[in-house]
Amino acid sequence: MPSDTPKPDSGKEMIEVHVAQLQARKGELERLLASPEVLADPGGLAHLRAQRLSQEYRLLTDVVRLYDQLHQAEKAIADTREVLEHARELELAEMARTELSALERQYRELEAGLLRELAPKDPDSDKNCIIEIRAAAGGEESGLFAGDLFRMYTHYVERMGWKLEVLSSHPSELGGFREMIAGVEGDGPYRFLRFESGVHRVQRVPRTEASGRIHTSTVTVAVMPEVEATDVKVDSRELRIEVFRAGGHGGQLVNKIESAVRITHIPTGIQASCQDDRSQTRNKAKAMKILLARIKEARDAAETARITERRRTQVGTGERSEKIRTYNFPQNRVTDHRIGLTLHNLLGILNGDLAPFHQALMDKELKNWLTANGEAGERSDG
Repeated sequence: MPSDTPKPDSGKEMIEVHVAQLQARKGELERLLASPEVLADPGGLAHLRAQRLSQEYRLLTDVVRLYDQLHQAEKAIADTREVLEHARELELAEMARTELSALERQYRELEAGLLRELAPKDPDSDKNCIIEIRAAAGGEESGLFAGDLFRMYTHYVERMGWKLEVLSSHPSELGGFREMIAGVEGDGPYRFLRFESGVHRVQRVPRTEASGRIHTSTVTVAVMPEVEATDVKVDSRELRIEVFRAGGHGGQLVNKIESAVRITHIPTGIQASCQDDRSQTRNKAKAMKILLARIKEARDAAETARITERRRTQVGTGERSEKIRTYNFPQNRVTDHRIGLTLHNLLGILNGDLAPFHQALMDKELKNWLTANGEAGERSDG
């Protein structure tokens, strides 16, 4: 094998240890899912527990299947090496070398995929999420770019086969948004969209600029995992619910009916409001969804006084220097500053092609995990 090719057994010890733990957990889940306590009460909390256990079991089954494929590839490599070692005919030896190269490449891909699955994940990775987009520095141009980012996420959600629902919006005068809050449902959207949290910077000539000068504006994005009612317990007596007449677009009916809803969690002062729907009931449900996510975010970030710490960590102050990504229109480039990745495909990215950034960010997380576990040196030595 060439010296610059990682050995097939790189990472093997780490994989064996972790998979052994997962196989033990898989056996435990099989017993739990067959137990009377989990099977009872199909419409209550036991049903929710069964759903979560079933989801965990499916994920572990996928990991074990990937592990089995890795072992099959390892055996095929060993068999092909033996053929190559004893090959007397030049043609047979060349065929064995070609096959060995393909098998080693397959092994490395399987190993990398398995290590990604074994690496620790955010406990909320598999959840739906809520995206909050807010105009920051740059006036009306910032609001216009907030609209561009919302459309970018809409396209991305469509590519991923998820579903997006607007929960609350505050349009700006020129057709953008001062604020846009949306919920995303599907197969673990938080796992990917969490990378969008932070300050997004745009450099372009605004529509409002007559002299053609390039301006720099920013938009803040916060992504929170959606919270189930069982995850956050809120006493209804601690909520203040207000209804009022909605403003903005929607015709005369919007201003005649008190359909808008604002919910305040009195102990923390956290608020959420929604006025997009003509139904007061649906607005209340949407506002409650946002409120629960904000309460959980606050509790996760600081168990005591500083209830907005995690949010500030995500979005900063909106200043131009606190950016995670820059969208430069004149040069048709987008740069993610966390990983130093620049792509000259601005239009494609604004049309939802975020996968290259998300994959690179996940690879960075994996590399950090491997380094922390002493695996990076072993892989580089291979």
